[in-house]
Amino acid sequence: MRRRWWWWRRRPPLLLLLLLFLSLANGGGAVYTNTWAVRLAGGAQAARRIAQKHGFTHLGRVFDDGEYYYFRHESVVKRSLNPHQMRHKLLEREPKVQWLEQQAVKRRQKRAFVIPSDPLYRKQWYLNNEIPNDLNVLSAWKRGYTGKGIVVSILDDGIEKNHPDLAANYDPSASFDINDNDPDPQPRYNFNDENRHGTRCAGEVAAVANNICGVGVAFNAKIGGVRMLDGEITDIVEARSLSLNPQHIHIYSASWGPEDNGKTVEGPGLLATQAFLRGITNGRGGLGSIFVWASGNGGFQYDNCNCDGYTNSIYTLSVGSTTELGNVPWYSEACSSTLTATYSSGTRVERQIVTTDLRLRCTENHTGTSASAPLAAGIIALALEANPTLTWRDMQHIVVRASKPLNLKADDWARNGVGRKVSHHYGYGLLDAGRLVDLATKWLTVRPQRKCSIEVIKSPQVISGKLTIRKNVVSACLGTKNYIRSLEHVQAQISLAYSRRGDLVISLISPGGTRSKLVDVRPYDTSSQGYRDWTFMTTHSWDEDPKGLWTLEIENKGDFTNTGGFKTFLREGVKVITLSIKSKHTKNMIYRLATLPFHPKCEGPFFIFGHLCVTYCPPRYYNVTRTLAKNNLNRSISVNVCVPCHSSCYSCSGNSVNNCIACPPFSNYDEKRRSCSPPVYPKHSGISDPVNSSREHHKIAVMVAILIGNNLHLHGAFHIRRTSQGAGQSGIHTRAGGWDQEGWRWGRVGVGGLPKAI
Repeated sequence: MRRRWWWWRRRPPLLLLLLLFLSLANGGGAVYTNTWAVRLAGGAQAARRIAQKHGFTHLGRVFDDGEYYYFRHESVVKRSLNPHQMRHKLLEREPKVQWLEQQAVKRRQKRAFVIPSDPLYRKQWYLNNEIPNDLNVLSAWKRGYTGKGIVVSILDDGIEKNHPDLAANYDPSASFDINDNDPDPQPRYNFNDENRHGTRCAGEVAAVANNICGVGVAFNAKIGGVRMLDGEITDIVEARSLSLNPQHIHIYSASWGPEDNGKTVEGPGLLATQAFLRGITNGRGGLGSIFVWASGNGGFQYDNCNCDGYTNSIYTLSVGSTTELGNVPWYSEACSSTLTATYSSGTRVERQIVTTDLRLRCTENHTGTSASAPLAAGIIALALEANPTLTWRDMQHIVVRASKPLNLKADDWARNGVGRKVSHHYGYGLLDAGRLVDLATKWLTVRPQRKCSIEVIKSPQVISGKLTIRKNVVSACLGTKNYIRSLEHVQAQISLAYSRRGDLVISLISPGGTRSKLVDVRPYDTSSQGYRDWTFMTTHSWDEDPKGLWTLEIENKGDFTNTGGFKTFLREGVKVITLSIKSKHTKNMIYRLATLPFHPKCEGPFFIFGHLCVTYCPPRYYNVTRTLAKNNLNRSISVNVCVPCHSSCYSCSGNSVNNCIACPPFSNYDEKRRSCSPPVYPKHSGISDPVNSSREHHKIAVMVAILIGNNLHLHGAFHIRRTSQGAGQSGIHTRAGGWDQEGWRWGRVGVGGLPKAI
């Protein structure tokens, strides 16, 4: 009996392992590892002494020149649903320990949709001038720029360093295996080649011009790879990857991020944030490391890349995608932080990206924004070869100017306050390698970055159907060292509480009239957590004067009735979905409806919803494809239709009670049965049971929110080419709330973090 009990203690029970797996798979609570990040004074000797004293293994520094150390304890379970309080407190009590954190596993998703193939250079349509509006790489090549002397590292699942189209350009000093803590980034092989992602991205950048496969954009650049996605991903793993050899590596390319599921809001942790800051401050001898990031593949889930703190960072150069025919890809995320775009995959009739593949092969089917970011990294390598003295901000400036909107199709193109066309899908357009190289050779370095922070909200605000906040920026820190005349990035740090976060649309309007949609409706985001000190970012006001009236709009676009009904009416022949806001009917259009009366041909990516063509089905509806009667050519016609969910569901995959994906307010979700419980309403709420009531649309807003943080932070420079950056601190200060006579929930909200213009 004693031996069995000992076995039970030494090995986690099967049930515990199953729970850990389910916790990770379902995105539940944190899963803690047996590693700690520790900041302490006294250097490496003190770190080793403290680690040994408490039974930890000292694994070294997180940063080469820092005070953050990496500890591991072999007696602590490698994966646990609970933090290890005892070990944590022992370290915490040490006088030299200034900060520590037990590392938790992070979910990261590779952004790719790939099928292996055997390509040739003639199939690289985006490089070889086959189409009239390609990336114009031939122009840079003809000028002699091929990436020579530039080092690019792919942060991913490894790189096949012996691939015949990569080996000659492989750079071991730009490579490391963070997952196994050794210098060899060779991918782990398995039956389905799931770790081919990094090798494919590497080939786009620097595949050798040697008559094998195709060629990389910068085919004479050096290429390395960091194996960091094929294992547990923690803050330490990300920080070590982002800070690898920053005086040797010029460009870091990343085609991954938090899950693109339309409901996640997550950014880098403390250490990864430090890595970004150290990179732009100290990397490349003080010129700043260049971080190129894929904007995200969550378009099918209506995700928004401003909810991804990596692409949303001012320190990353975020890259979107367009297809061979200049269309918005079905997977592409739209957001105001995207700076530029390159080519990738689209529909079945459009070609994809040619590159190296695992097991010494090649493919012509690399896809997603995963394929777009490495193309941009290669083009940036050409520009750095042309002018190695460009700073990280210089590069963003010339990318803005070298991106062209020509032939890119989108419904949101607009001119900003300085006359440039800009889109939430493409940023400033398709990146032109020839133009970028030309600008690089002539560019004068911008002056130091300035930050002007302005408090916008000093008293609580009430949010109902729509909240508009205005701030007249008179001086932009005139008379101080932070005076700004020209913007680069603009940030809005916001804290708000809301019962269904995904129903909010937040827009920022600059004094120049530029409207940046900071976040659009995300139907799958049913979180009641709101936004907690979340920093949204826009690049759409680049080079504008920050002085004048700034406007922040927060608008409810969701369904707030317990019965799930929409109230509709006709206006000028166009059907508009509306919501009863208090006692008045306001004509607030929900979702991106067609602006013309319904036409029988609702084709392509659109869905029939009543008499409308919509880009996606609203909450309480799901999409199906139906075959209609035969036409005059005796052919069946298939259309996409929005069909009602079961009345208990907020979003669904079918019309059954067991097809629910998310539940309405006051209902709980049963994951096993995929169903929603009957709603349980707060006492004295004034809300009646929809099943036993007359099913009228109650004028309630259970999602009336608490907006808590909003400061205006302007970042830029004195001269026309300047930049900006900033971050405000704010907390949630909920005032007294209650229910009014019509059944509306009201609350006072403190706003402490509006736009930060960078």
